[in-house]
Amino acid sequence: MFDRVRARLARLAGPDPELETEPTVGLLVDGPNVLRDEFDVDLNDLRDVARDLGHVGVIRLYLDEHATPGLIQAAEARGFEVIITSGDVDVKLAVDATALCSEGTIDRLAIASRDTDFKPALEYAGTVGVETIAVAPGSHGRSDALQNAADEAITLGS
Repeated sequence: MFDRVRARLARLAGPDPELETEPTVGLLVDGPNVLRDEFDVDLNDLRDVARDLGHVGVIRLYLDEHATPGLIQAAEARGFEVIITSGDVDVKLAVDATALCSEGTIDRLAIASRDTDFKPALEYAGTVGVETIAVAPGSHGRSDALQNAADEAITLGS
C-alpha cells in the first residue's frame, strides 16, 4: 500500500519540480443533499470549485429517480456526468469514490455533501495517498465529521 502512495507522490512531484503538473481532481456531488432550496447551490459554483482544485478528470452529479429532466439537462450542459440511482445515492457515490482512488484515476477527491456517510470514503482515499476535500453546500449545511476527515474543507457561499 505504501508503494502506491510513494508512486503517486512521485508522479505529482514529477521528475523536475519546474514541470510539476496539475493534480487530477474528481468531484462527486451528492445531489439530493446539496441541491436543496435552503442552500441555493449553483452547478457552476460546484464546477468552479473542481477547476480551482486542479485538472478536472471526473465530475459527477448523483441523483435519485425523483430528479427532474430539467436538472439532468442543466447538469449535463455544465459538463457533469449524471448518475441516477433508484433510491439512496450514498452507496453508489461511495463505491465510485473508492474505485477512483484505488485505480489511481485521481489525485484529489472532492465530495460535495453534508452527509457523514461519506466519511469512510474520505478516510480510505487518504490511506492510498489521495488528497481529500469536503465541500459543504453552505455554513448551516456543513458536516463536522466530513470536514475533520478531509485534508481541506470548502464551504460554498462563504
